[in-house]
Amino acid sequence: MAPPHDHCTHLPGEHCAGDHDHGPRLIPPPLALYVHLPWCVRKCPYCDFNSHAAKGELPFEAYIDALIRDLDQDLPLVWGRVVSSVFFGGGTPSLFPPEAIDRFLQAASARLRFAPNLEVTLETNPGTAEHGRFDRYRAAGVNRISFGIQTFNDAALKRLGRIHDSGEAERAVKLAQDAGYDNFNIDLMYALPEQTLAQAEHDLERAFALQPTHMSHYQLTLEPNTVFFARPPQGIPDEDSAWDIQEHCQALLAGAGYAQYEVSAYAKPGRQSAHNLNYWRFGDYLGIGAGAHGKISSGAEQHVLRRWKHKHPQTFMDAAGTLAAIGGDDVIDAERLPFEYMLNLLRLHEGFTLKDFESRTGLARAAIAEPLQAAIARGWMTLDGEHARPTELGRRFTNDVVELFLP
Repeated sequence: MAPPHDHCTHLPGEHCAGDHDHGPRLIPPPLALYVHLPWCVRKCPYCDFNSHAAKGELPFEAYIDALIRDLDQDLPLVWGRVVSSVFFGGGTPSLFPPEAIDRFLQAASARLRFAPNLEVTLETNPGTAEHGRFDRYRAAGVNRISFGIQTFNDAALKRLGRIHDSGEAERAVKLAQDAGYDNFNIDLMYALPEQTLAQAEHDLERAFALQPTHMSHYQLTLEPNTVFFARPPQGIPDEDSAWDIQEHCQALLAGAGYAQYEVSAYAKPGRQSAHNLNYWRFGDYLGIGAGAHGKISSGAEQHVLRRWKHKHPQTFMDAAGTLAAIGGDDVIDAERLPFEYMLNLLRLHEGFTLKDFESRTGLARAAIAEPLQAAIARGWMTLDGEHARPTELGRRFTNDVVELFLP
């Protein structure tokens, strides 16, 4: 007689060792394109992104040439796949003239299959906005703008090293609206030095008046290799004060019709960022440009590859189109895949399905059974049939939940 299987704790659809099961296969998920434009007017003291203060005239044409060579080199990784979104990040992409953005998009559309409803986002610093510029970005194919406003408090903007003031921020948004943009994001930060709850709420009220379709509301953090990390500013709210600000602001955002769908992302109905959603759902993205990171799944190889490019703009431009431009390739091993998956998915309110975990990692759901059950036992997650999602408590302690899935 076969021994009983009482020792085996099942997830829905899970089989114990010895059950007949050929195992899941990795199925390449939707694909996005990320394009990094690395220059900015001035490096902000809190910024840990790959950004470089502009010195003299920027080599726009030479950099676009390098981007196209970089794209050509990576094309074999994604032959035949449809691109659902394009995101120009930085740095300050709006330093690039619309004609340069247009030239890259034309080259990319000749090489890639763009989806009919392609979302194309350009990050914009309000201090670089000019009359007539948004009309030309729109003509180039950019259909979504992300404004890095951060705060409407002029004293706080100076402390953050921003080059714009609150009036310029409002004018930039209105220029975009006059050019026909009805889909745009506003970035706001909270827990700023010396910031009060009333000031954080006032920031949101100023933003609401501009009627963005999407808002990113995130806490200032002191990241390594930044000026603020080396010399922390005075008056940063403590953890309890920051949480109080976050709770009050979440209520204000909800009351204004912005549904939270990710830890720091809020949107009007149907206006979630397609690019960000793909990223947090462990989708694929081709990373083009200096310091750009990409993630590509291969159905043929049954693996997930992370690739990144050299950070320094000149080094990248000199090497673009050759193997020397690649900073590194890393095939994520099976032991790390659950953690990498959860690092993304657990930021989303919607959570994930067990079937999705299997198709995007190629691993059986048994690989996450133990940590998932531990998270459920602590009240951090729920499992309803096939669907797992973080609870409100779990969303507050996202890092602790994710750590359960470490190898």
